[in-house]
Amino acid sequence: MPAITVSLAIGNLIFEAMSEQRKYQLQDRFGRPHHYLRISLTDRCNFRCLYCMPHEDMKFMPPNSLMQKDEILAMAKTFTDLGVDKIRLTGGEPMMRKDFLPIVEGLAELPASIHITTNAYFLDEYIDRLDQLGIRNINISLDSLSAAANRALTQRDGFERVMNNLQAALDLGWHVKLNVVVMKGKNDHELADFIRLTGDQPLHVRFIEFMPFRGNKWDMSETVTYKEILKNIESDFEINKILDDP
Repeated sequence: MPAITVSLAIGNLIFEAMSEQRKYQLQDRFGRPHHYLRISLTDRCNFRCLYCMPHEDMKFMPPNSLMQKDEILAMAKTFTDLGVDKIRLTGGEPMMRKDFLPIVEGLAELPASIHITTNAYFLDEYIDRLDQLGIRNINISLDSLSAAANRALTQRDGFERVMNNLQAALDLGWHVKLNVVVMKGKNDHELADFIRLTGDQPLHVRFIEFMPFRGNKWDMSETVTYKEILKNIESDFEINKILDDP
């Protein structure tokens, strides 16, 4: 029996269900498969990073306006049925959500790897259970290796706790990436230090441009472009471009 393909266009995405293999794929209009789903659990965060939500009087959505746990799990299952095999939880700070752990436990039952982007401040409260669930992929937002600079960037005193939680994740053998938003005059002098850190610890570092969005007081004069980042580090390191995905 030949495969029967049914396509449903929604926005720029096309859902294709192939009845013969019962294998579902999510594709865009260029035929590229999509297997990665990001879920923002909350808009709240305990930090007030200068590049993200610098104001102390931030207004957040009421909890009853957010997707509820059962809705999140149902949506995630729909996407895994369509071929998604990677789910990333983000925020705000996802671990601030009161039902964070029940959501993660439900997602862990799906046929997808679970990844978390976090500032790691609350990681010590969940790390043992996450490790039991096999959730060991984490991106940590860390913009300075200096306690004083970190305090200035986040407007909070969380550096020591974050660093302890980062080390705990590494000690458990987790796959850890550091997300570093680079700002001129704030932390752009630390790029080489972050890179050297990867020689001492099994982690990855990603430098991110300071980008404009509503309410973050973006200023072009504080932006360090990727070309400037490369120029900054090439005096200390040899740069070899990795191959792009096909």
